[in-house]
Amino acid sequence: MRKYSSMIVDGKDRSPSRSMLRAVGFKDKDFKLPQIGIASTWSMVTPCNMHINKLAEISAKSIDVNGGKSIIFNTITVSDGISMGTEGMRYSLVSREVIADSIETVVGCEGFDGLLAIGGCDKNMPACIMSMARLNRPSIFVYGGTILPGSHNSKNIDIVSVFEAVGSNANRKITNKELLNAFHQIIKTGKGPEEQKSSMGCSIKWK
Repeated sequence: MRKYSSMIVDGKDRSPSRSMLRAVGFKDKDFKLPQIGIASTWSMVTPCNMHINKLAEISAKSIDVNGGKSIIFNTITVSDGISMGTEGMRYSLVSREVIADSIETVVGCEGFDGLLAIGGCDKNMPACIMSMARLNRPSIFVYGGTILPGSHNSKNIDIVSVFEAVGSNANRKITNKELLNAFHQIIKTGKGPEEQKSSMGCSIKWK
């Protein structure tokens, strides 16, 4: 149960390690429990991940009352939906490697006995799985969930709708005001589904 954390915190020579962990809230009993890292991909960079930390906190409480000691840590995320059509797109796919590396680094360095990773976009979701495969220790992936569409003129709209509206506006099929309205409906809800992300969530679930 404590294959990795025991090497980090057990014994007199590991007193400095325990001292550091006491500063982040560890009690005496916690050093005898399996340590479970929670990789939170939370950020305010994109609506796909803005709620992830709430899920991480709920997960931490559940782990703590069921015989483990949770430790939440973060990683990066980027949004190609925002950087689309700019130099920023060069960072999109490679970000998966950065995220996977960062999760693997924290879990490996800190000696976590298990990992729970929470992802919400098509960059950090595969990255979570990549890090789990590399680490080869007890792991669970939690999908942050599909984000709901906005509504405009009694129709569901999402970020793809706004991209399409830009094209329609360029071809003078809709007015500047109609384009702005579509944009504002997305902003009001703070949501816009990504089909690739949803498909990826299903794929991970059934693997």
